[in-house]
Amino acid sequence: MCGVVGIVSTQPVNQALYNALTVLQHRGQDAAGIVTWSEEHGLKQRKGNGLVRDVFRSRHMMSLKGHVGIGHVRYPTAGGARSAEAQPFYVNSPYGICLAHNGNLTNYDELAELLICEDRRHLATNSDSEVLLNVFAHELQIRVNGKPTVENIFDTVEAVHRRCSGGYAIVAMIIGFGIVAFRDPNGIRPLVLGERDNDGHKDYMVASESVALDALQFERVRDLRPGECLYIQNDGVLNARSFPGEVRHTPCIFEYVYFARPDSILDNLSVYKTRLRMGEQLAGKIVRDFPDHDIDVVIPIPDTSSTSALQVAYHLGVKYREGFIKNRYIGRTFIMPGQAERMQSVRRKLNAIDLEFRGKNVLLVDDSIVRGTTSQQIIKLAREAGAKKVYFASAAPPVRYPNVYGIDMPAASELIANGRTVEEIEKIIGADRLIYQDLHGLVRAVRHGNSAITEFDTSCFSGEYVTGEVTPEYLDELEARRNDAAKQARAKSSSSGAKVVSL
Repeated sequence: MCGVVGIVSTQPVNQALYNALTVLQHRGQDAAGIVTWSEEHGLKQRKGNGLVRDVFRSRHMMSLKGHVGIGHVRYPTAGGARSAEAQPFYVNSPYGICLAHNGNLTNYDELAELLICEDRRHLATNSDSEVLLNVFAHELQIRVNGKPTVENIFDTVEAVHRRCSGGYAIVAMIIGFGIVAFRDPNGIRPLVLGERDNDGHKDYMVASESVALDALQFERVRDLRPGECLYIQNDGVLNARSFPGEVRHTPCIFEYVYFARPDSILDNLSVYKTRLRMGEQLAGKIVRDFPDHDIDVVIPIPDTSSTSALQVAYHLGVKYREGFIKNRYIGRTFIMPGQAERMQSVRRKLNAIDLEFRGKNVLLVDDSIVRGTTSQQIIKLAREAGAKKVYFASAAPPVRYPNVYGIDMPAASELIANGRTVEEIEKIIGADRLIYQDLHGLVRAVRHGNSAITEFDTSCFSGEYVTGEVTPEYLDELEARRNDAAKQARAKSSSSGAKVVSL
């Protein structure tokens, strides 16, 4: 999962891009990058591994001159390592194009081979983002003769949609002309448009989540439609075209479960309200499956599950307490590379308040259970704090299958629910009882706020992949790339470090 942002303004955009990336930091803690352009100073870039605050210093910000720019925060997806190349990526021809990508291409291998053998383009990394950039650049190059027209841009994006499969949200800057933003034809990955009045001129911004717009006082206009392309020219003219091919609006449901900030609005759905309804649905499941429960207190696993846990406590008629204190200087454990690091980070991240646990039957509520590592460690913390019984509830169904559209849910063999019953998982994590949300309950909770969305990408729960071309062979290959051992091997063989480039 990554975060992207693009801004066309009448004012310098360096600080605005930085601020937007800090708001989107939850979407990726591995690397960050900003690229800006101005006619006077040309293209300026800064990117590197680490958090936004660590990659950018005052001297870097001062060098990022221009009224047009894009930014990116990332953590590695399929095949990525911790020290993977930061984005945006750049290609020189035609014109010079920079691109930032959130998502994952499922036909990466096929596209890479075609780009090298037929399109005669060079690939410097194993990143699907670089492949997507080169597909875009190649398709644009064969359509233009001189200055690119609006029609050239839209036709190029349509060609990208026809060649690329998977989930993706893109912001790209064509040097000297403007910013292009588009979303995959299934609308799996989110992308939202905002505008702001600036002394009678319109500033435009696109971002992965609406909170980035809020932070910069942009008014949220709308989400991009599946397959839609926006072309925002450097002079502030906004152009839009819907994709004429087949579209199917299936946003990723895990955005609402875990990734997106609760104050975001994605596809006209309030993330906060969807999590409230997840809690309501989960409470109903607990009442049905555990009618004679002896729960004394409901405690959330901070922070993503707090909203759902509050509703669970309310509907069960039991106390709600904040039993864990979170160290906010530790990253999100789900996206940390390496099992050992994830296990160690739990105790650095959470500390139990003994008073809320001692002698009580506690229901811990989390947003989801992926590997089970965190759940196991948290239950152990609760017992050490004196809990008499520890029940565990997940606001999401069992995660049994890999996500192939840009969320680095690990190899199937590393998913605790893959091939196991609820009772087996319960025993492994050490809970006295384990309750999962039903999939239909989760869909009902999310969809309630926007009936126009009839389906979601629920592949990590259901094993049904909306793009249709995901085969068992593809999943086997993906597992070989995504398992922890493979990632650690790649990390050892690659070098890290931030860099400044003036182009």
